[in-house]
Amino acid sequence: MWHSIRKLEAEDVAAERRKQAVVEQVMVDQLSRAVISDPEQSTRADVYKEAHGLLGLGRAPMRFRKRMLHETKIRTKSGLTESMLSNKLRFDSRIISRNGRDACRVLIGFFFACDRSLTVYEFRQFGKNRTNALPFIQKGVYQHQRGQRKGKVYDLSDFYIGANLTFQSADHNLPESVKQNPVLTLRVISIDEAAMDFLKASMEFKQECSKQGADDSEVFKKIQGILRESLSKRGVRVITGLGKYFRQVDKNRNGFLSQAAFKEALKVFHLEVPEGDFESLWLILDDSKSDKVDYGEFTRAVFGEMNEYRKAFVRKAYMKLDFSKTGSVPMVDIRKCYCAKKHPLVLAGKATEEEIKSSFLESLGESCSNPNEVSYSEFEDYYEGLSIGIMDDDDFVNILRNPWGI
Repeated sequence: MWHSIRKLEAEDVAAERRKQAVVEQVMVDQLSRAVISDPEQSTRADVYKEAHGLLGLGRAPMRFRKRMLHETKIRTKSGLTESMLSNKLRFDSRIISRNGRDACRVLIGFFFACDRSLTVYEFRQFGKNRTNALPFIQKGVYQHQRGQRKGKVYDLSDFYIGANLTFQSADHNLPESVKQNPVLTLRVISIDEAAMDFLKASMEFKQECSKQGADDSEVFKKIQGILRESLSKRGVRVITGLGKYFRQVDKNRNGFLSQAAFKEALKVFHLEVPEGDFESLWLILDDSKSDKVDYGEFTRAVFGEMNEYRKAFVRKAYMKLDFSKTGSVPMVDIRKCYCAKKHPLVLAGKATEEEIKSSFLESLGESCSNPNEVSYSEFEDYYEGLSIGIMDDDDFVNILRNPWGI
């Protein structure tokens, strides 16, 4: 018990250090970049000397010249002061993706109250001792790309746990795996509550409550309520089975399916949704009127999803298994890492460790398209289904902690 407590405390300290390193890097980047990169920072005298080769460096490339920040003699239009940048909201986010490598990226974002701009940084680990914070979404003023607020600029009310931030993938220098989807969706998983309270008190804050958004939420809740009873006893098999079914039907491998395909899937798994409710659901999800919807988004809308606290432990368990960050884990490694010593049935003497392990591997293997490996989406689907029948967060977390040692 004491070992687990010390381990948790060490993880919290490491996470806080990570965030502080990113904060410092953001401040350095934003305070210096505007001045250093400004093409007009040289004085006219410097330009004249450069043209006649009087600076002693001839026409050497800019990166080889000795240039001091304090020697800059002009005021740049894009300059930001430390005071302006200090009024910011820090938030943690994750990419909503079926790709394990992308879904487990450590992203830390900042919303700046001075100009309503935002930036997102990725904390990267290079080897054992070298780390770096790199821009993932460059600082700028961005607009919602989907939903009822499409086209509106992000403001303070858009940042809360569970909020989705959407960006056009083509507008950013992102990994190719992320660019496969035209819209990048980031889910806010935690925010700096102290900074949020300060910004609310220091600036005019107006929480927009969209009637349409409330109506959409009611549609989701109604459908989830209809299916809750049928999922309570077979949640794992339904969620994992549907995921496998969707991947098989998705011939284009782009993650999108038609309305007819979703109706057929619900029929195959004996999930009855009234026609009127299904049509209302489809109108909400197909906001681009393309007659195609991401099946991950469809599943979350129909069945709901586990909260971000639980998802954090699912990602942590998968990251421990997928240490090489390939996006899939061999079933052999799953067998080696899974430990059933603390399973309630084993502790009670009603089952052996091998029986519990075999049962788990059999259930997980049935949901996999390839029986020899487990992708992140298949791993997440398994625990998503398991989560439905577990009311207490701590009980669910223990189910992950004990076998995976996290």
